[in-house]
Amino acid sequence: MKKACVIGAGFGGLALAVRLQSAGIETTLVEGRDKVGGRAYVWEREGFTFDAGPTVVTDPDCLRELWALSGSDMADDVELMPVMPFYRLNWTDGTVFDYSNDEVALRREIARISPHDLSGYEEFLRYAAGVYQEGYVRLGHEAFLDFSSMIKAAPALARYQAWRSVYSMVSAYVKDERLRQALSFHTLLVGGNPMTTSAIYALIHKLEKDGGVWWTRGGTNKLAQGMTRLFERLGGKVRLGDKVVQVLTVGDQATEVVTESGWKEHFDAVASNGDIMHTYRELLSDSPRGTAMAKKLATKRYSPSLFVVHFGLEGTWPGIPHHTILFGPRYRELLSDIYEHGVLPRDFSIYLHHPTVTDPSMAPAGKSTFYALVPVAHMGKLPIDWDEVGPILERRILDEVGRRLIPDIDDRIVTKFHYAPKNFETDLSAFHGSAFSLEPILTQSAWFRGHNRDDQLKNFYLVGAGTHPGAGIPGVVGSAKATAKLMIEDLR
Repeated sequence: MKKACVIGAGFGGLALAVRLQSAGIETTLVEGRDKVGGRAYVWEREGFTFDAGPTVVTDPDCLRELWALSGSDMADDVELMPVMPFYRLNWTDGTVFDYSNDEVALRREIARISPHDLSGYEEFLRYAAGVYQEGYVRLGHEAFLDFSSMIKAAPALARYQAWRSVYSMVSAYVKDERLRQALSFHTLLVGGNPMTTSAIYALIHKLEKDGGVWWTRGGTNKLAQGMTRLFERLGGKVRLGDKVVQVLTVGDQATEVVTESGWKEHFDAVASNGDIMHTYRELLSDSPRGTAMAKKLATKRYSPSLFVVHFGLEGTWPGIPHHTILFGPRYRELLSDIYEHGVLPRDFSIYLHHPTVTDPSMAPAGKSTFYALVPVAHMGKLPIDWDEVGPILERRILDEVGRRLIPDIDDRIVTKFHYAPKNFETDLSAFHGSAFSLEPILTQSAWFRGHNRDDQLKNFYLVGAGTHPGAGIPGVVGSAKATAKLMIEDLR
């Protein structure tokens, strides 16, 4: 039996490990932290459960497929709960907009804000459906290993004006600025600037419309735990709390994996779900390929980082939905500060996560779990001392949540802590503390992104946010499908 190692137990690594083990390849999954999940880590404090993120589960069928490979049922390990509305959008002028796939309700929301944009919204939906079919269904799970594969995809990309940004394409269909923001902010959930991310990412609307938005009962980390149980039932081996420090190579082959504890084992194939820069610069540091690729990757554009305030409150808040976007006074200019200028502005937009409104088990009885997230420039652009700035920004964010939603927030806080860019760097080995790896612009997509199989090391593979198709749960699970197909073919 052929042996494979998957480094990193994020969703991409877990999905790849399940696919390999289901195909009869003896697979070992190695994770440096004490829990599986990667970015979907979890903390428990004073009875509250705090998910590190992500919070949005879309396209549940791509997950169910992993269980179906062995004739299993995802429901045996994971319970998905519908989230409705998907998001409540809240602007500083008091406008509130509930976004969902309830088309009657959504059209009513649009008409309330800008009735003249209803027909434009219909046209945008048709565009998003076409992009979804081309960019997700047809190309989302295929590896781009050479430039010819990009050439073949070019006509479709041109037909859907992939060189334009999501915001630009939305603006071609709707005129009200609030609706433009409502239909373009989704790229931020995968690390992309709506003003520069390829219009192909408008497919997210079709993805959510068809598949819905879901929550995993008990927290997103429960999904990672369920995938791990499936993998182990199939015979896979999990090694937790032992960080991989080196992938040894001989010629054009990866040969052995070495961990911090001194564990070393030979494998026929190795795949990394780790940060792409960390993978090449550190894990492959003894290989000329690692050095060369790290130098090349250093010139790329990386997605921003995040600053997240986790807090548990006394009381329940049925009027605050699962996901709320509290837009700040600026949109384009704020995005420019984060993505281009690398400054920490005085204003911000907040992504407020309130899981207990869907799943009360996330907090003790009569209490509520929240997190408030703001995008911030990565540390390559914003090299500040987060030990000093973190408490200040935390205070400002809680004040804003209090001002707009929970006036007595300070009196209700039971526990709180924050997670800053430096934590992404230290806990996840994320280059510059980026929360989403390479920025999803057109020139860093498909063939221009990390390849699912390395060009020179013939049995070394990538999976996760840094490779095709990109970040987000459907993205990294899709990358696992593309990478698994290559590995299974190569190991036969």
